[in-house]
Amino acid sequence: MERQSPVRPATFDALVVGAGVSGLYLVYRLRALGLSTLALEAGSDVGGTWYWNRYPGARFDSESYTYGYSFSQALLDEWEWSEHFSAQPETLRYLEHVADRFELRRQIRFDSRVVSARWDEAASRWQVATADGFTCRARWLVTAIGALSVPTLPAIDGRDDFTGPAFHTARWPRAGFDVAGRRVGVIGTGATGVQVIQEVAKTARHLTVFQRSPNWCAPLHNAPIDTESRRRIQATQADLLRRCSETFGGFLHDAERLKTSDVTPAEREAFWEQRYAEPGFGIWFANYRDVLVDPAANRLLSEFIARKIRERVKDPALAEKLIPKDHGFGTRRVPLETGYYEAFNQENVELVDLRETPIVRITRTGIRTTAAAHRLDAIVYATGFDAVTGAFDAIDFRGAGGRTLREAWADGPVTYLGLQTPGFPNLFTLVGPHNVSTFCNMPRCIEQNVDWVSACIEHVSRAGATRIEASAEAAAAWTRHVHEAAERLLLSRVDSWFTGMNRNLPQKKRTPLIYAGGLPLYRTRCDEVAAAGYAGFVIA
Repeated sequence: MERQSPVRPATFDALVVGAGVSGLYLVYRLRALGLSTLALEAGSDVGGTWYWNRYPGARFDSESYTYGYSFSQALLDEWEWSEHFSAQPETLRYLEHVADRFELRRQIRFDSRVVSARWDEAASRWQVATADGFTCRARWLVTAIGALSVPTLPAIDGRDDFTGPAFHTARWPRAGFDVAGRRVGVIGTGATGVQVIQEVAKTARHLTVFQRSPNWCAPLHNAPIDTESRRRIQATQADLLRRCSETFGGFLHDAERLKTSDVTPAEREAFWEQRYAEPGFGIWFANYRDVLVDPAANRLLSEFIARKIRERVKDPALAEKLIPKDHGFGTRRVPLETGYYEAFNQENVELVDLRETPIVRITRTGIRTTAAAHRLDAIVYATGFDAVTGAFDAIDFRGAGGRTLREAWADGPVTYLGLQTPGFPNLFTLVGPHNVSTFCNMPRCIEQNVDWVSACIEHVSRAGATRIEASAEAAAAWTRHVHEAAERLLLSRVDSWFTGMNRNLPQKKRTPLIYAGGLPLYRTRCDEVAAAGYAGFVIA
């Protein structure tokens, strides 16, 4: 019998892992360079974060008109956001519109979860395989897998025993799930938990919130975009986006020049009242410049926010349970809310403080703590993500000499500009560890990432080279800089996903995952590297 020849992998110039905000723009840019490009997307359509996260209340916490792409004036002119902070369905429609308008879907393979990526030294190419057996090869491999794309579940006894619907917020049923009239339990009060709790409370027969650690929250102050506002936004769109490119976090908001000690207590109180009443992240990113670096200044701000919580929650004892005692305001990711604290004034909402009465186990009918058995019809896990590095751990990356990325990052990520790791030639990591995009209004920083990587690939290709790799020395220096930048902020002293600490993943090492030097400094450094012929990289 004649032996059949093995199926040869499809070959491309570039492979992109992911078709969310990063992946879509990267496909657009690489195509413009004339590179044959394929994106591999685990989901059944585009959208990334906005495809997977369909829970009630999911929405932007950056202004909609600063979140969309800026690379196409025609796209800016034709798309009109309906709210100042867009909800998930509208955001997903926007990304679907982008994919259709620029005909990007023809270069995306959906339902393609990447399981391995191996560097072929002899061919100077990456070979990539998906869970369904598809294999392909390319000179360039770029990850666009998201910073918060791998959901985590708590290690609670009996988790599989519950007989009712139970799911993580990032896996909310695509067909929807009606909580009206049901007894719902929500575990977790981070940014996602806050959004889903305030919505579920509106219609659930009874909502039980299981809180391990309270978070500092601030009002979102969302509103529809009326005709006058829309006209003003369209007239100033270029200025708005330019301002975002100049601020620390890529938002419209930037820190005040003054310190808390430069003003009187009355002036400080009036300033905070103003910020608290304004929409968006102003209370976090447009505050006095010492509140995120000086413990005394941060304590004053935290006391102000605590007073606001006490004003909004009727039961004093309950209010105290909702006020964090283990970290200051802004040292963890700040959830923005709409009526979150008022939800706890409702008779159908109950808070279970897990510091006082921990969960013993999940049963067939609900959740049992040390104090009571809570009968539930559904359980929602708002228990966060294996942030930043989790999506990389889920893929078997093997670089030069067969070394795995897990081995390279065993003691914490070591990267150059958050875009490459020594020993992994031609692999670029958008929104990866040590990248400015992980602590930023993401699309603004994503566009910088994509533009820089595209220009780098173009430079190498025009030079007739086939390989670019970060040097060990450059990566070591950048990693030191990332650690030093984080240490200047109070957030480095707090356990959060910023510092690699997820309590559902105790095996994770504490290490900075974000770049906390700000967008302007990061862009300047990247531009300097490019202007110097991509200094710190070895091009062969």
